Amino acid sequence: MSASSIETLVRADEGMVSRSIFVDDGIFKQELEHIFSRAWLFVGHESLVPKADDYFVSRMGTESVILTRDRQGKIQVMLNSCAHRGMKLCRYDHGNNRTFTCPYHGWSFSTDGKLVERPGELVGVPGHATHYKGELNKKEWGLKTVAQVCNYKGAIFATWDPNAPPFEEYLGGMRLYLDAALDHRDGREGGSEVIGGVQKWRVNCNWKFAPENFIGDLYHDISHRSVDIVGIGPSGGKGRRDPSVSRSAICFPQLGHGLLGRLPYFEEPPYSPMYARYPEVEAYYREVHETRVRTLGDRMRVQLSVGTIFPNMSFHGRQPRSLAVFHPISPTEMEMWRMYLIDADAPEAVKDAARHYFLRYSGPGGMTESDDMENWTGATEASMGAMSRQLYFNYQMGVGHAEPVPEIPGAVVNGEYTEENARAYYRRWAQFMKGGSWDALMAPSRRGAAI
Repeated sequence: MSASSIETLVRADEGMVSRSIFVDDGIFKQELEHIFSRAWLFVGHESLVPKADDYFVSRMGTESVILTRDRQGKIQVMLNSCAHRGMKLCRYDHGNNRTFTCPYHGWSFSTDGKLVERPGELVGVPGHATHYKGELNKKEWGLKTVAQVCNYKGAIFATWDPNAPPFEEYLGGMRLYLDAALDHRDGREGGSEVIGGVQKWRVNCNWKFAPENFIGDLYHDISHRSVDIVGIGPSGGKGRRDPSVSRSAICFPQLGHGLLGRLPYFEEPPYSPMYARYPEVEAYYREVHETRVRTLGDRMRVQLSVGTIFPNMSFHGRQPRSLAVFHPISPTEMEMWRMYLIDADAPEAVKDAARHYFLRYSGPGGMTESDDMENWTGATEASMGAMSRQLYFNYQMGVGHAEPVPEIPGAVVNGEYTEENARAYYRRWAQFMKGGSWDALMAPSRRGAAI
């Protein structure tokens, strides 16, 4: 697809995005090549592989990958496909293996740095001396590994592209808000773990609807009116995640990331009840709030927010505190994963209360996710017809009203209700789809230019 064709499909400055990018098979295949084989992708969390030789099977685009911790404690990510005939090596979601052995012909691969020169090296071949006459060069037939891995405060990101910029540059100022989700509630860096495993389910929708939903679309809150009436917040008040706070739509136009959150501030607000129904849990959150005030002092803060990191990872930083990733399956189907976070050293009563709240809020059985899934599947289905795919979706709310955020280079803010963040997301999508170099993709951000 030519650059001019992409510019016709995504007219971000005008607030118009063609419906065809959500249903067209050719566009989907180009996304796999131009986005998912190049961008930094969220793979999992280090707490999913706490011990040496633990593994967790994840995805990068449509590729199955193995996230594992080697015997030197280093996180490795490699393609879950035998170099011999392509069979999946790991067919369970998680486990512990010192080597990965193919069930088809028995080739085995190791990540142990004491045994091999590089992760995924071929170490065992049945009949190597007899069938292959000792002539197969095992060092040439190891597993394909990702080009770069970044363990960012426990969250594991990876890219297939050796020329991709370092993850923290790719993340840019969005780092401040991701930090708020990953850091301990008392202000320490990191210190979170995944509880309750990983929820996985498939949705008959295009994968882009979900990250767009979380990047800053407060306008869709009408969909959750019934949940707000019921009131499932843990503090016992009305709403889904009380206490509520005012938020702004903040995005990074040059990078495609965005969020709903609070602008930087320096003084911690008074403590608001978190789990008033559970005295032991409430005492914990009050204690960590007081510790946070002392730990951060007069340093800059950002609110625990909800946002999206381009292309397909989103997070809730407050309640429910979670990481989500939206794996493409086809133009009209995705697989959605949710991982729920808690302070690793929190008491069991705190973890148990959080787990119960998270499950009734999010996931395939949660009250809010079911609303969202109905919206996404309906929008996808309504875009598949010969007439409908000729139309554009409207993203014109707030065009021309974004203002810089002085405290965060590269960020702009555009009120609470706006589609600025979605425009930034699809503008970035179009840049990747054109297939430009990383120098071209990152140049505006490196210059500090504003859109």
